[in-house]
Amino acid sequence: MFTITRKETTWGGRKLVLESGRMARQADGAVLASLGETVVLATVVASRSVKPGQGFFPLTVNYQEKAFAAGKIPGGFFKREGRPSEKETLTSRLIDRPIRPLFPDSFKNETQVIVTVLAHDGEHDPDILSMVAASAALTISGIPFLGPIGAARVGYIDGEFILNPTIEQTRRSDLDLVVAGTRDAVMMVESEAKELAEATMLNAVMFGHRQFQPVIDLIIDLAQACAKEPWELEEPDHSELVAAMRRDLEAALREAYAEPKKQLRHEKIDALKAQALETHAGEDVNRAVLVAELFKQLEAEVVRSQILNTGRRIDGRDVKTVRPIEAQVGVLPRVHGSALFTRGETQVLAVATLGTGQDEQVVDALEGDIREHYMLHYNFPPFSVGEVGRLGSPGRREIGHGKLAWRATRPLLPPKDSFPYTIRVVSEVTESNGSSSMATVCGTSLALMDAGVPIPRPVAGIAMGLIKEGERFAVLSDILGDEDHLGDMDFKVAGTERGVTSLQMDIKIAGITPEIMEIALNQAREGRIHILGEMAKALGIPRPEMRETVPRVTTIQIPVDKIGAVIGSGGKTIREITERTGTKIDIQDDGTVKIASADALASQRAIDWIRGLTASPEVGAIYDGKVARVVDFGAFVTILGSIDGLVHISELSNERVGKVSDVVKEGDAVKVKVLAIDDRGKIKLSMRAVDQQTGEPLEVAPRPPRGEGPRPPREGGEQRGEYRGDRDRGEYREREGGFRRRRERSE
Repeated sequence: MFTITRKETTWGGRKLVLESGRMARQADGAVLASLGETVVLATVVASRSVKPGQGFFPLTVNYQEKAFAAGKIPGGFFKREGRPSEKETLTSRLIDRPIRPLFPDSFKNETQVIVTVLAHDGEHDPDILSMVAASAALTISGIPFLGPIGAARVGYIDGEFILNPTIEQTRRSDLDLVVAGTRDAVMMVESEAKELAEATMLNAVMFGHRQFQPVIDLIIDLAQACAKEPWELEEPDHSELVAAMRRDLEAALREAYAEPKKQLRHEKIDALKAQALETHAGEDVNRAVLVAELFKQLEAEVVRSQILNTGRRIDGRDVKTVRPIEAQVGVLPRVHGSALFTRGETQVLAVATLGTGQDEQVVDALEGDIREHYMLHYNFPPFSVGEVGRLGSPGRREIGHGKLAWRATRPLLPPKDSFPYTIRVVSEVTESNGSSSMATVCGTSLALMDAGVPIPRPVAGIAMGLIKEGERFAVLSDILGDEDHLGDMDFKVAGTERGVTSLQMDIKIAGITPEIMEIALNQAREGRIHILGEMAKALGIPRPEMRETVPRVTTIQIPVDKIGAVIGSGGKTIREITERTGTKIDIQDDGTVKIASADALASQRAIDWIRGLTASPEVGAIYDGKVARVVDFGAFVTILGSIDGLVHISELSNERVGKVSDVVKEGDAVKVKVLAIDDRGKIKLSMRAVDQQTGEPLEVAPRPPRGEGPRPPREGGEQRGEYRGDRDRGEYREREGGFRRRRERSE
């Protein structure tokens, strides 16, 4: 029934298996891939015809994780997988970016790649295996694809590169880098690093490229055994139309691209495009699509040739100059931290907010629940490029750009145990003409410092471009939007003055050489240092104090066995504490308690309350107490918030006391010393051993033993025949069940 083709190899110490013919046999290409105990299914299907008027390549990549892959049932009300998570969206982009440039320009058939995680070992991220499986499915499908590609994750621990580290190793690594490419060139890089040198980053990329060569060989072996017949792809000859358009429009296009202002430049270009459509397409819809595509190619020729021939760019800069920068901080009242970062015609408003542990994001992932205390959200409204558009939930591009800035700034954040805040930064792009993601890195760094987050150094980012024709090439610093669209590379580098914290690269051609990457990295460092200098004019180090609106978080430790006492039955106690003090309280399983409030007095009240619920009295210690009840033989005093002890009538004062109520009344604040705690936890207190004004201990003569010593004087000067302390203590013991108690704070 099945005609199964199976190829396997050992890769990074684990068995990699590619299999076709068992599942999804009606897809154009389907590969079941496994690495260790992680299994994914990749399928690809393409339409057999092109939609009328189709002027671009409609490729869709969907990566999806099934909860059953990790032996879990989805959370939520519906108990089934819903909209894609952030992880699924980012992995979809990760698969898309290296394969998209490898489809021929003339291929416009709608194509869909779906990768489904079927089993997860809990130790390795399935994204690398998913990229490999997608590449294999495309290679055997017969669809025009100039692959295959390979992919690898690279870690860096103790000065050594590690191939495909486990999730636990990645947490300890100084580098988390994903690289993908063909046999000859690198196509895509995505990384997060802890201020590593440019040379180390380049070596990591080359290490990954070498290590995934066996994967490419395995995919080729699979394709040789079971690949379908390749699709026929017509390459029509449009040389006459291209020549005519070049003759009519080239000079005018060069003049239009001499306009430095983006909006004026685009108005001139749009007018020329309309002219080309009217002259060379008329009413023919399909021909109009072709003319628009050829017009873009002519634009690319004009811009690229000017840069390569003259070294001058669209706005008149040379290849290394960064556009003018202006940075401002504290631009918004009330918020915890804010910054406005402007670079040329790109502008970002970044706002930082500090919260408590209750504000952490809980992510339901295959490897288990993850609590994230740092979030960065990037928004790209249509007005930022002077357009009218629909506002909705964030798209893939917004999620991807936000994650890039998150990776770039996260390595500089202080440890959670020393800065116990949940941090959220929102980046609002208010203007855009080139690399708003790198502007977000700069704005985020400034906003964090404005909020008083103690990052050791600011972070800046810069986007690099590439124009390559044959052996000639030019690397561009701080690219414009047009240079991004018409160029061959989008190379984004973020970091501090000490090293790189994030690197992202997307290539639109068949790949770049190590030489070009090295030039781009070094040129990016020069630009980054310049940007950091401009940022320092606004704010160079974090503010020493946070604003009054920021909740102050105080961390205390309580015994683990006392957590229940603080929470109370059904959370009753903790709710009462938060409601009465106006604080936010987060209790962790190890007994760490974080109290947050903008009011220092409110925080202290909550701390005292919690300590009272959890502390244990010590013999010889002096405490502030409150008289809870007065009885004939003494007074019960509450200390540490909820613990009662007895001050016997003989310990109220050094003077003879006739009636307890002559010395204390219910509700009185007193100072007491713990004399003893018996084996049943009953506490004996003394007021006479403490100076009630200062709280200092007093030297007092011990009371005589039972039945001995002179009889204390009675009222009216009469003498007792014997010391009646024995009787009083006996009465206390008989009635101790009624008088000894622990009262909860909530009563």
